[in-house]
Amino acid sequence: MARILQADADFMQRACQLAQRGEGWVNPNPQVGCVIVRDGRIIGEGWHGCFGGLHAEREALADCARRGEDARGATVYVTLEPCSHTGKQPPCADALIEAGVARVVVGSADPNPLVSGQGCERLRRAGITVDEGIHQEACDALNAPFFHLMCTGLPLVIAKLAETLDGKVATRAGLSRWITGDEARARVHADRARFAAVMVGVGTVLADDPSLTARPDTTLSSGGKPHQPLRIVCDTHLRTPLDAQLVQTAREVPTCIVTAQGDGAAFARLQDAGCRMLTVPERAGHVDLSAAMQALGDAGIDSVIVEGGPQLLGAVFDAQLANRLQAYIAPKIFGGADAPSSVGGRGVETPMDACTLTAMTFTPLGSDILLEGAIAYPS
Repeated sequence: MARILQADADFMQRACQLAQRGEGWVNPNPQVGCVIVRDGRIIGEGWHGCFGGLHAEREALADCARRGEDARGATVYVTLEPCSHTGKQPPCADALIEAGVARVVVGSADPNPLVSGQGCERLRRAGITVDEGIHQEACDALNAPFFHLMCTGLPLVIAKLAETLDGKVATRAGLSRWITGDEARARVHADRARFAAVMVGVGTVLADDPSLTARPDTTLSSGGKPHQPLRIVCDTHLRTPLDAQLVQTAREVPTCIVTAQGDGAAFARLQDAGCRMLTVPERAGHVDLSAAMQALGDAGIDSVIVEGGPQLLGAVFDAQLANRLQAYIAPKIFGGADAPSSVGGRGVETPMDACTLTAMTFTPLGSDILLEGAIAYPS
């Protein structure tokens, strides 16, 4: 029995590796990998490669056909419960039933209310043995943004900052390039390719004129081109200039301007330049970030990296919208009472009011350290 369980874990681990190949490209769908096995031998593999494309199970069945293998009586390892509804693709549970497989091993349950146990139940009604929760922790980790969107209706929000040991994001003269080194910046580009969107405030656009793209040399690429995130600018009063890199490239890389001004000449000019315009209410002189995140979730954006300056990050923490933190810490001291720190906003009144990090990890990146963790807010 132990040998069989180990084999199940090994084949599911392979399915997880396949699922990662769709990272970034499948948003807002989940990443899914599938391995089909007979007599301890892999006879077909597949993964969900892009939004709207074949799902992993159908890709794996097609791979069986290409290899001249018959999936009848085989065991299927799939990282996420097979779907039981018709979306852009027909139900995968039906494909497995029609293929005559004998057993399906599932990593994660699907929280999508259109599935949520129905896929496994359909397989069982067809006489297929279904074992669930194999290698579940790794399978769940593949789809944290998807699960978060399904359970809350909101994108998973990752607050990203790069700071010195004394918490500064620029010198007293306002200079910030570069706080961290090449390895840390490469990781930032890889994460942009992984997640659905990256957000900054208009102050960052005016000060730095960023492109907010993922570099072509990131490992998460297809044909040498990485997945590019939706670029979001929070711009309450539409100060984004038409010659900004984000606007100039809006027809090649999707760009969204979140504003409290729903019309006018500036609105029309940015829209004509190819920017998507999202109008939300104004709160305390700025766009209502809670309303913006809700609108993004409604649009299927499952994850947002907030790369903004102190003002935007402060607003995100004040509204308790950040779910995870990525802090790139450089072994430098800037000092200076007037040098900006990483998080502005209103802040907390007492230490007891502070949010904290859980499940922390530390990753060395050259001379820098990446601290990551889940954010917990006081009740």
